[in-house]
Amino acid sequence: MARVARATGARPLEGRTIVVTRAAAQAQRFVQLLESAGARVMQAPTIVIEPPSSWEPLDQGLDVLESFQWVIFTSVNGVAMVDRRLGARGLAWAAVARRRVAAIGPATADALAEHGVRVQVVPDEYRAEALVERLRPLVAPGDRVLLPRAKETRDVLVVELKRLGAIVAEVPAYQTRRVDDGVGRLREAFAARAIDAVTFTSSSTVRNFAELFSDGERRSWRGRVTVASIGPITAATAAEYGLATDVMPSEYTIPALARAIADYFTRVPRPSGRRPRRSE
Repeated sequence: MARVARATGARPLEGRTIVVTRAAAQAQRFVQLLESAGARVMQAPTIVIEPPSSWEPLDQGLDVLESFQWVIFTSVNGVAMVDRRLGARGLAWAAVARRRVAAIGPATADALAEHGVRVQVVPDEYRAEALVERLRPLVAPGDRVLLPRAKETRDVLVVELKRLGAIVAEVPAYQTRRVDDGVGRLREAFAARAIDAVTFTSSSTVRNFAELFSDGERRSWRGRVTVASIGPITAATAAEYGLATDVMPSEYTIPALARAIADYFTRVPRPSGRRPRRSE
Protein backbone atom coordinates (compact mmCIF):
# COMPACT_ATOMS: atom_id res chain seq x y z
CA MET A 1 0.00 0.00 0.00
CA ALA A 2 2.94 2.32 0.61
CA ARG A 3 4.07 1.98 -3.00
CA VAL A 4 1.97 4.93 -4.16
CA ALA A 5 3.46 7.26 -1.59
CA ARG A 6 7.03 6.06 -2.21
CA ALA A 7 6.69 6.43 -5.97
CA THR A 8 5.37 10.00 -5.97
CA GLY A 9 6.46 11.57 -2.69
CA ALA A 10 5.10 11.44 0.85
CA ARG A 11 1.29 11.51 0.85
CA PRO A 12 0.84 13.23 -2.54
CA LEU A 13 -2.95 13.08 -2.18
CA GLU A 14 -3.05 14.86 1.18
CA GLY A 15 -6.13 17.06 1.31
CA ARG A 16 -7.66 15.60 -1.86
CA THR A 17 -11.11 13.99 -1.89
CA ILE A 18 -11.41 11.06 -4.29
CA VAL A 19 -14.67 9.31 -5.18
CA VAL A 20 -14.43 5.54 -5.67
CA THR A 21 -17.33 4.09 -7.65
CA ARG A 22 -16.17 0.47 -7.65
CA ALA A 23 -18.36 -2.25 -6.12
CA ALA A 24 -17.90 -2.21 -2.36
CA ALA A 25 -16.82 -5.85 -2.24
CA GLN A 26 -13.92 -5.07 -4.58
CA ALA A 27 -12.96 -1.57 -3.53
CA GLN A 28 -10.92 -2.21 -0.38
CA ARG A 29 -7.50 -2.43 -2.02
CA PHE A 30 -8.07 0.66 -4.15
CA VAL A 31 -9.30 2.63 -1.13
CA GLN A 32 -6.28 1.58 0.90
CA LEU A 33 -3.87 2.61 -1.85
CA LEU A 34 -5.46 6.03 -2.15
CA GLU A 35 -5.62 6.55 1.60
CA SER A 36 -1.99 5.53 2.01
CA ALA A 37 -1.16 8.44 -0.32
CA GLY A 38 -3.15 10.81 1.89
CA ALA A 39 -6.51 10.94 0.11
CA ARG A 40 -9.85 11.31 1.76
CA VAL A 41 -11.89 8.60 0.00
CA MET A 42 -15.61 8.89 -0.52
CA GLN A 43 -16.95 5.45 -1.39
CA ALA A 44 -19.91 5.62 -3.76
CA PRO A 45 -20.35 2.14 -5.22
CA THR A 46 -22.57 2.25 -8.28
CA ILE A 47 -22.71 -1.49 -8.90
CA VAL A 48 -23.04 -4.65 -6.88
CA ILE A 49 -21.85 -8.04 -8.09
CA GLU A 50 -24.50 -10.75 -7.94
CA PRO A 51 -24.94 -14.35 -9.10
CA PRO A 52 -26.52 -14.80 -12.53
CA SER A 53 -30.26 -15.33 -12.76
CA SER A 54 -29.52 -19.03 -13.33
CA TRP A 55 -26.44 -21.13 -12.58
CA GLU A 56 -27.48 -23.74 -15.14
CA PRO A 57 -25.35 -22.60 -18.12
CA LEU A 58 -22.20 -22.32 -16.00
CA ASP A 59 -22.89 -25.60 -14.23
CA GLN A 60 -23.35 -27.38 -17.55
CA GLY A 61 -20.04 -26.04 -18.79
CA LEU A 62 -18.21 -27.07 -15.62
CA ASP A 63 -19.70 -30.55 -15.79
CA VAL A 64 -18.09 -31.14 -19.20
CA LEU A 65 -14.81 -29.28 -18.73
CA GLU A 66 -12.91 -32.10 -20.41
CA SER A 67 -14.66 -31.25 -23.69
CA PHE A 68 -13.05 -27.78 -23.84
CA GLN A 69 -9.57 -27.01 -25.12
CA TRP A 70 -9.59 -23.51 -23.56
CA VAL A 71 -11.07 -21.75 -20.55
CA ILE A 72 -10.82 -17.95 -20.68
CA PHE A 73 -11.34 -15.66 -17.70
CA THR A 74 -11.95 -11.94 -18.19
CA SER A 75 -12.21 -10.84 -14.54
CA VAL A 76 -11.47 -11.74 -10.95
CA ASN A 77 -15.25 -11.90 -10.45
CA GLY A 78 -15.45 -14.72 -12.98
CA VAL A 79 -12.79 -16.65 -11.10
CA ALA A 80 -14.62 -16.17 -7.79
CA MET A 81 -17.94 -17.35 -9.19
CA VAL A 82 -16.43 -20.38 -10.90
CA ASP A 83 -14.78 -21.25 -7.58
CA ARG A 84 -18.18 -21.00 -5.92
CA ARG A 85 -19.81 -23.35 -8.41
CA LEU A 86 -16.98 -25.86 -8.48
CA GLY A 87 -17.33 -26.18 -4.73
CA ALA A 88 -21.11 -26.48 -4.92
CA ARG A 89 -20.83 -29.32 -7.43
CA GLY A 90 -18.03 -31.15 -5.69
CA LEU A 91 -15.55 -30.43 -8.46
CA ALA A 92 -11.92 -29.38 -8.13
CA TRP A 93 -9.90 -26.66 -9.82
CA ALA A 94 -7.64 -29.41 -11.13
CA ALA A 95 -10.19 -29.98 -13.88
CA VAL A 96 -9.73 -26.37 -15.03
CA ALA A 97 -5.94 -26.59 -14.67
CA ARG A 98 -5.85 -29.43 -17.18
CA ARG A 99 -7.29 -27.11 -19.84
CA ARG A 100 -5.38 -24.34 -21.61
CA VAL A 101 -6.22 -21.19 -19.63
CA ALA A 102 -6.08 -17.53 -20.62
CA ALA A 103 -6.68 -14.46 -18.46
CA ILE A 104 -7.41 -10.84 -19.38
CA GLY A 105 -4.80 -9.43 -16.99
CA PRO A 106 -2.44 -10.08 -14.08
CA ALA A 107 -5.03 -9.67 -11.32
CA THR A 108 -7.16 -12.37 -12.91
CA ALA A 109 -4.09 -14.55 -13.46
CA ASP A 110 -3.12 -14.11 -9.79
CA ALA A 111 -6.62 -15.14 -8.70
CA LEU A 112 -6.31 -18.30 -10.78
CA ALA A 113 -2.82 -19.01 -9.41
CA GLU A 114 -4.32 -19.05 -5.91
CA HIS A 115 -6.29 -22.11 -7.06
CA GLY A 116 -3.25 -23.80 -8.56
CA VAL A 117 -4.12 -22.90 -12.16
CA ARG A 118 -1.22 -21.95 -14.43
CA VAL A 119 -2.28 -19.32 -16.94
CA GLN A 120 -0.75 -19.75 -20.37
CA VAL A 121 -1.84 -16.48 -21.95
CA VAL A 122 -1.99 -12.97 -20.46
CA PRO A 123 -1.89 -10.06 -22.93
CA ASP A 124 0.44 -7.10 -22.45
CA GLU A 125 -2.54 -4.77 -22.77
CA TYR A 126 -5.38 -5.87 -20.52
CA ARG A 127 -8.33 -5.66 -22.90
CA ALA A 128 -10.24 -8.06 -25.14
CA GLU A 129 -8.60 -6.93 -28.36
CA ALA A 130 -5.10 -7.64 -27.04
CA LEU A 131 -6.19 -11.01 -25.66
CA VAL A 132 -7.51 -11.98 -29.08
CA GLU A 133 -4.18 -11.11 -30.69
CA ARG A 134 -2.33 -13.33 -28.22
CA LEU A 135 -4.77 -16.17 -28.84
CA ARG A 136 -4.82 -15.81 -32.62
CA PRO A 137 -1.85 -18.17 -33.31
CA LEU A 138 -2.88 -20.57 -30.54
CA VAL A 139 -6.60 -21.22 -31.05
CA ALA A 140 -7.27 -23.76 -33.80
CA PRO A 141 -10.47 -24.08 -35.83
CA GLY A 142 -12.85 -26.35 -33.96
CA ASP A 143 -11.35 -25.62 -30.53
CA ARG A 144 -14.03 -25.44 -27.87
CA VAL A 145 -13.74 -22.44 -25.55
CA LEU A 146 -15.50 -21.99 -22.21
CA LEU A 147 -15.94 -18.30 -21.43
CA PRO A 148 -17.46 -17.65 -17.97
CA ARG A 149 -18.00 -13.93 -17.54
CA ALA A 150 -20.47 -11.13 -16.79
CA LYS A 151 -23.99 -11.54 -18.11
CA GLU A 152 -23.80 -8.33 -20.15
CA THR A 153 -20.43 -7.33 -21.56
CA ARG A 154 -18.64 -6.42 -24.77
CA ASP A 155 -18.89 -9.09 -27.47
CA VAL A 156 -15.47 -8.45 -29.06
CA LEU A 157 -13.94 -11.58 -27.59
CA VAL A 158 -16.75 -13.89 -28.67
CA VAL A 159 -16.93 -12.44 -32.19
CA GLU A 160 -13.19 -12.66 -32.80
CA LEU A 161 -12.84 -16.15 -31.35
CA LYS A 162 -15.60 -17.36 -33.63
CA ARG A 163 -13.78 -15.78 -36.59
CA LEU A 164 -10.82 -17.96 -35.66
CA GLY A 165 -13.09 -20.98 -35.99
CA ALA A 166 -13.51 -21.60 -32.27
CA ILE A 167 -16.73 -22.92 -30.79
CA VAL A 168 -17.45 -20.56 -27.91
CA ALA A 169 -19.61 -21.42 -24.93
CA GLU A 170 -20.24 -18.01 -23.36
CA VAL A 171 -21.88 -18.56 -19.97
CA PRO A 172 -22.98 -15.95 -17.42
CA ALA A 173 -20.99 -16.37 -14.22
CA TYR A 174 -22.25 -13.19 -12.55
CA GLN A 175 -24.19 -10.02 -13.22
CA THR A 176 -23.93 -6.42 -12.06
CA ARG A 177 -26.81 -4.45 -10.62
CA ARG A 178 -27.00 -0.69 -10.32
CA VAL A 179 -27.11 0.85 -6.85
CA ASP A 180 -27.58 4.50 -6.02
CA ASP A 181 -27.17 4.63 -2.26
CA GLY A 182 -25.78 7.94 -1.05
CA VAL A 183 -26.49 9.94 -4.19
CA GLY A 184 -27.75 12.84 -2.06
CA ARG A 185 -24.45 12.97 -0.19
CA LEU A 186 -22.57 12.95 -3.49
CA ARG A 187 -24.70 15.69 -4.98
CA GLU A 188 -24.08 17.90 -1.95
CA ALA A 189 -20.33 17.26 -2.13
CA PHE A 190 -20.19 18.20 -5.83
CA ALA A 191 -22.28 21.32 -5.22
CA ALA A 192 -19.91 22.33 -2.42
CA ARG A 193 -16.91 21.81 -4.75
CA ALA A 194 -15.53 19.31 -2.24
CA ILE A 195 -14.65 16.61 -4.79
CA ASP A 196 -11.24 16.56 -6.47
CA ALA A 197 -11.57 13.40 -8.56
CA VAL A 198 -13.97 10.64 -9.58
CA THR A 199 -12.58 7.22 -10.45
CA PHE A 200 -14.03 4.65 -12.82
CA THR A 201 -12.85 1.04 -13.05
CA SER A 202 -15.30 -0.29 -15.65
CA SER A 203 -17.85 0.93 -18.16
CA SER A 204 -20.67 -0.14 -15.86
CA THR A 205 -19.37 2.09 -13.05
CA VAL A 206 -19.33 5.01 -15.50
CA ARG A 207 -22.84 4.44 -16.80
CA ASN A 208 -24.42 3.89 -13.43
CA PHE A 209 -22.64 6.86 -11.86
CA ALA A 210 -23.21 9.29 -14.72
CA GLU A 211 -26.90 8.49 -14.96
CA LEU A 212 -27.39 9.57 -11.36
CA PHE A 213 -26.79 13.15 -12.50
CA SER A 214 -28.20 15.44 -15.17
CA ASP A 215 -26.24 16.63 -18.19
CA GLY A 216 -26.08 20.06 -16.60
CA GLU A 217 -24.67 18.70 -13.37
CA ARG A 218 -21.98 16.75 -15.22
CA ARG A 219 -21.09 19.79 -17.32
CA SER A 220 -20.62 21.83 -14.16
CA TRP A 221 -17.79 19.52 -13.09
CA ARG A 222 -15.62 20.33 -16.09
CA GLY A 223 -12.34 21.95 -15.21
CA ARG A 224 -12.67 21.31 -11.49
CA VAL A 225 -13.28 17.56 -11.08
CA THR A 226 -10.61 15.20 -12.36
CA VAL A 227 -11.85 12.06 -14.10
CA ALA A 228 -9.67 8.97 -13.71
CA SER A 229 -10.40 5.89 -15.83
CA ILE A 230 -8.67 2.53 -15.56
CA GLY A 231 -8.35 2.01 -19.32
CA PRO A 232 -9.44 3.12 -22.80
CA ILE A 233 -12.74 1.23 -22.89
CA THR A 234 -13.81 2.82 -19.60
CA ALA A 235 -12.56 6.22 -20.82
CA ALA A 236 -14.59 5.88 -24.02
CA THR A 237 -17.74 5.21 -22.02
CA ALA A 238 -17.01 8.22 -19.82
CA ALA A 239 -16.66 10.38 -22.93
CA GLU A 240 -20.14 9.32 -24.03
CA TYR A 241 -21.43 11.14 -20.95
CA GLY A 242 -19.31 14.22 -21.52
CA LEU A 243 -16.72 13.16 -18.94
CA ALA A 244 -13.30 13.54 -20.53
CA THR A 245 -10.67 11.37 -18.85
CA ASP A 246 -7.76 13.28 -17.30
CA VAL A 247 -5.93 10.32 -15.78
CA MET A 248 -5.42 6.88 -17.29
CA PRO A 249 -2.54 4.56 -16.41
CA SER A 250 -0.47 2.80 -19.05
CA GLU A 251 -1.16 -0.50 -17.27
CA TYR A 252 -4.84 -1.11 -16.69
CA THR A 253 -4.71 -2.25 -13.07
CA ILE A 254 -5.91 -0.86 -9.76
CA PRO A 255 -2.39 -0.22 -8.35
CA ALA A 256 -1.38 1.52 -11.58
CA LEU A 257 -4.52 3.68 -11.47
CA ALA A 258 -3.79 4.70 -7.87
CA ARG A 259 -0.21 5.61 -8.80
CA ALA A 260 -1.36 7.60 -11.82
CA ILE A 261 -3.80 9.60 -9.70
CA ALA A 262 -1.11 10.37 -7.14
CA ASP A 263 1.34 11.38 -9.85
CA TYR A 264 -1.25 13.61 -11.51
CA PHE A 265 -2.00 15.54 -8.34
CA THR A 266 1.67 16.14 -7.59
CA ARG A 267 1.69 18.22 -10.78
CA VAL A 268 -1.67 19.98 -10.37
CA PRO A 269 -1.83 23.02 -8.09
CA ARG A 270 -4.68 23.21 -5.63
CA PRO A 271 -7.36 25.69 -6.66
CA SER A 272 -7.06 28.95 -4.77
CA GLY A 273 -9.56 29.46 -2.01
CA ARG A 274 -9.77 25.77 -1.09
CA ARG A 275 -8.37 24.61 2.16
CA PRO A 276 -6.81 21.16 2.33
CA ARG A 277 -9.01 18.67 4.09
CA ARG A 278 -7.70 16.07 6.42
CA SER A 279 -7.88 12.47 5.33
CA GLU A 280 -10.65 10.62 7.13
